[in-house]
Amino acid sequence: MTARPSRFPAALLCLGVTLAVAGCAGTDEPASAGSASSSSSSAPASTSSSSSAAPETTASTGQRIEVTVTGGQVSGDTGRVPVPAGEHVTLVVTSDVADELHVHGYDLEAEVPPGTPATVEFDATIPGVFEVELHEAGTVLLSLQVG
Repeated sequence: MTARPSRFPAALLCLGVTLAVAGCAGTDEPASAGSASSSSSSAPASTSSSSSAAPETTASTGQRIEVTVTGGQVSGDTGRVPVPAGEHVTLVVTSDVADELHVHGYDLEAEVPPGTPATVEFDATIPGVFEVELHEAGTVLLSLQVG
């Protein structure tokens, strides 16, 4: 008589995979809810109403860095700003003159209209030190130290 293989281990494996997938699916809903609110916070048309909600959302899900340039003087989160590797970064820059924001190393750019905050969001996955600057003015706003 030949022993028939038990289907019990295969059923447990299938159940484990199903639970793992269901667990991942359960964590996606809050993330997409957070993504929806952060994408609405980046909508330029509703800056005033969504700006108040944005710091709460990004504070719990990443690091928010804010810089203001007035009369060529930089204020806010300047200097070398440490960011843990893998952290979600929301960079908000407001300038009194039009310029272009550039995050070196990540090759991210955004137009900065005068008096209107420009927002760049990204995951800090590349370790190192990277300058963030206003291109036209040649003004270094800060250095991101990712690691």
